[in-house]
Amino acid sequence: MSFAELRGQILRRKPLTDLEEDTPADQRLSKHLGLWQLTAIGVGGIIGAGIFSLAGSVANKTTGPAVLISFLIAGLASACAALCYAEFAGMVPKAGSAYTYGYVSMGELAGWFIGWDLLLEYIAVAAVVAIGVSGYFNFLLDQIGLTLPHWMLGASGTGDGHKVDLFAMLFCLGTAWVLSRGIKSVGRFETVFVAVKVAVVLLIIGLGVFHINSANYNPYFPHGTAAVWTGAATVFFAVFGYDAMSTAAEESVEAKKHLPKAILYSLGISMVLYVLATLVLTGMQKYTEINPASGFSSAFKSVGLPGVANIIAVGAIIGIATVVLAFMLAVTRVWYAMSRDGLLPRWFAKTHPVRKVPTRVTWIVGIGAAILAGLLPINTVAELTNIGILMAFIVVSVAVIVLRYKRPEEPREFRLPLMPVVPIVGIGFSVYLIWSLPWETWLRFAVWLVVGLVVYFGYSRTHSALEATAAAAPEQG
Repeated sequence: MSFAELRGQILRRKPLTDLEEDTPADQRLSKHLGLWQLTAIGVGGIIGAGIFSLAGSVANKTTGPAVLISFLIAGLASACAALCYAEFAGMVPKAGSAYTYGYVSMGELAGWFIGWDLLLEYIAVAAVVAIGVSGYFNFLLDQIGLTLPHWMLGASGTGDGHKVDLFAMLFCLGTAWVLSRGIKSVGRFETVFVAVKVAVVLLIIGLGVFHINSANYNPYFPHGTAAVWTGAATVFFAVFGYDAMSTAAEESVEAKKHLPKAILYSLGISMVLYVLATLVLTGMQKYTEINPASGFSSAFKSVGLPGVANIIAVGAIIGIATVVLAFMLAVTRVWYAMSRDGLLPRWFAKTHPVRKVPTRVTWIVGIGAAILAGLLPINTVAELTNIGILMAFIVVSVAVIVLRYKRPEEPREFRLPLMPVVPIVGIGFSVYLIWSLPWETWLRFAVWLVVGLVVYFGYSRTHSALEATAAAAPEQG
């Protein structure tokens, strides 16, 4: 094969508009999600472990009270990317989110890298959130005097006698079962449970504000301002759940109209709750005393409100469940989209004949997330997630600029303002946050991408759905 032919393969682009009727019946998804169900999935993906687990963990170990600033930095970077996602969602209402956006604008290899990257990232996000659920579950058991064997309460190295986080593993498998029931059931589940979660967060804020001790904010930067950027990079995955929601585009009733709104609504609602909740958490309890696994429950217990702590623990378990569901939904739809495009075996793109969901990849993802959640500590898994998501944000931000100037005539349901300033700011934030991550995270990411290169050039390049027509198709752009 000549260099020109190879270049043509890796740069070929998926059409912006391909006919859904061309998708075989056994690979189609059903449409049931409306605006508020999409928004619920977005909020479900954003609000969860970031408040109930990771805020306490980062405040205790990394930033101190300045964790609030970390969330604001991460939120600002996320907002720039969210506007880019919103423009794409109004143009390309297809499953796969950043993978599909990269494929249609920058070519097959770029799309492949983001899709391959997101497979690992989303599974890891689901795992870290499941570990957060487990932390609150263990807290609740302690409050009612029920003691379980230490070996099943956490991954090795997280406590005396810990071998595996059994509850986190079971939670991942249970979530896979819910996803296998169909998108209509998933939408109903998310809407109800997100309402419960928001109510619990409002309870935390409403009661906690009366127990703030301003002395707990001093010193505000105990580890210096550099730690704030490290904290922002660590909590970043907690503010991009709208990306998970956008992977379900093909299951939305009016995707072009509803997806952009749902992306912006979900991020706006979530950031307000994050800011208020972290302000309360670090004001109620000294950062050195915050329980990394169940921050708010321990904070309320410390001010003499153990009953509220128990309510929060129950609410956290219910609320964080929506995050696991959102990101496991996301990874299954990315995997499904890549398989339907031929970049992974088409066997994975088969949907259930009645429920019209990709049950094969759903169970594979559930088992993979269960293994990560059961065997790795929460901080290790959290660091594994962020670099790939930041890379996805960079690709989407670049891609929206490319399409705006190369395909200006394409109809856009939503146009992000201040082009190209907004995407450039998003790229800048993402690059800076990536450099704040530890070298171990870079190493894991590099290894995963090398494996991806082997898979692409060994299988995907020649099995792509575009391969048969690539030579005859006119060059896009």
